[in-house]
Amino acid sequence: MPETLHVPRLFDILQVSNLRHALRASLGCAASLALCSLLGSYWLDNLSLLHLLGPLAASALLLFAVPSGALAQPWALLGSYLCSAPLALLLNSLQLPSLWLAGLALGMSLLLMSLLRCVHPPAGALAVVLALAEPPMAGQGPGVLLALLVMLACLLGCALCYLNLSGSPYPLRRTNEPRHATQDPPPQGRAGISSDDLEQVLAEFDAFVDITPEELARLLQAGEQLALRRRVGDLQARHIMSRDLRWISPQASRTQAMAMLRRHRIRSLPVLDEQARLVGVVSLVDLLSRPRGVRRQLAWGLRQPLRVAELMSTPVRSVQETQSVSAMIGLLSSQGLHSLPVLDDQQRLVGIVSQSDLIGALQEQLLR
Repeated sequence: MPETLHVPRLFDILQVSNLRHALRASLGCAASLALCSLLGSYWLDNLSLLHLLGPLAASALLLFAVPSGALAQPWALLGSYLCSAPLALLLNSLQLPSLWLAGLALGMSLLLMSLLRCVHPPAGALAVVLALAEPPMAGQGPGVLLALLVMLACLLGCALCYLNLSGSPYPLRRTNEPRHATQDPPPQGRAGISSDDLEQVLAEFDAFVDITPEELARLLQAGEQLALRRRVGDLQARHIMSRDLRWISPQASRTQAMAMLRRHRIRSLPVLDEQARLVGVVSLVDLLSRPRGVRRQLAWGLRQPLRVAELMSTPVRSVQETQSVSAMIGLLSSQGLHSLPVLDDQQRLVGIVSQSDLIGALQEQLLR
C-alpha cells in the first residue's frame, strides 16, 4: 500500500509551550524594531530608513525567536553588519550593472563573515540593499553607518535585557568551568563527550551548522539524562538515603561540631533549628574558616565561644523524597556537593543522600 501523507492536526501544532515562546518572541521583535526605527529617524530620511529596517527586522527575528543559535549571538550580529555595510557602500559607488553589484555584495560579504566567524544572513541582505540603493543614500555613507551602529546597539541591548528578564539566557555562556581551580574537565565530561569533541565534530562538517558547542552539549546532556532515567527506572532518593541521621543545633559550639565529625567520620552535618527545620550545613571547611562578619585582620580564633550558626553554609541545596536518582547524579558529581539533605512534604529532614549512597545504588543497578 502506498504511504499516506500525515497531516498534523491543529492541536498537535499549537502547543502551549510553543505559543508562549512565540508570544514572547513576537513582543520582543515588535518593541525592539519600533525603538530602532525611532532612533534611526533622527539621522536618516524615510527612504534611507526603510532600506535598513528590512534586514534589522530579520535580525530581530533571529535574536528573539532563536537566541540559542550561533547566528543570533552578539558577535554574529555586530561583526556581520560591520563587514557588509561599508563593503556595500563602497560597491555602490562603482558604475556596475545592478546584477553584478548584487552578486558581488552578497558573495564578498559572505566571504568576510565566514573568515571572521560572524555569519548572519540578514547582513547579506543588507549588503545587497545598500549596494543597489540610490546614489543619494551612498553619498551619506558616514551618516548611514552611524545610524546603523546606533540601531544595532539598540537591538542588541533590547535582546540582552528582554531575553534575560524573560527567562532565556542570552548570550550563551560556557557553563562547564572547573569548580576546583584546576585544569581537569568536569567529572561527567571525562569519560563521555567533552567540549573539545563537540567543537571538533562541528568543525568537521562541510557546511555551516547553526548551533553552538554549548547548546549542543546542553541537548546531549538532556538526552543522556532521559536515557539514564530510563535505565535506573523509578529509583528515588527515599530508596537509597541514609535514615539514621546525625545533626547539630545552630547554638552548638565549633568544638562540638568538630567532635561529631571526627566521631562519625563524616564530612558534613545538617543544622536543624528548634522546629527540626533545615537551616544550614556545616562541614570541616566551614569549621576551619573565618566566621561571617569578622574582618581578616582580627584574630577571630580568640572569640569564644564560636557557634555553628556563625560558620554554617546557607542556603542549603536539598531534594525531595521523590527526587529521581538520575537527577541527583549531576548534583553530586559536577556541582561540588558531597551530600544532599532529603526533605519530606513538610520540609522536615528525613534523610541524607551521600556520594557513597549514590555509588552503591548505581552499582546495584549495574549488577542486575
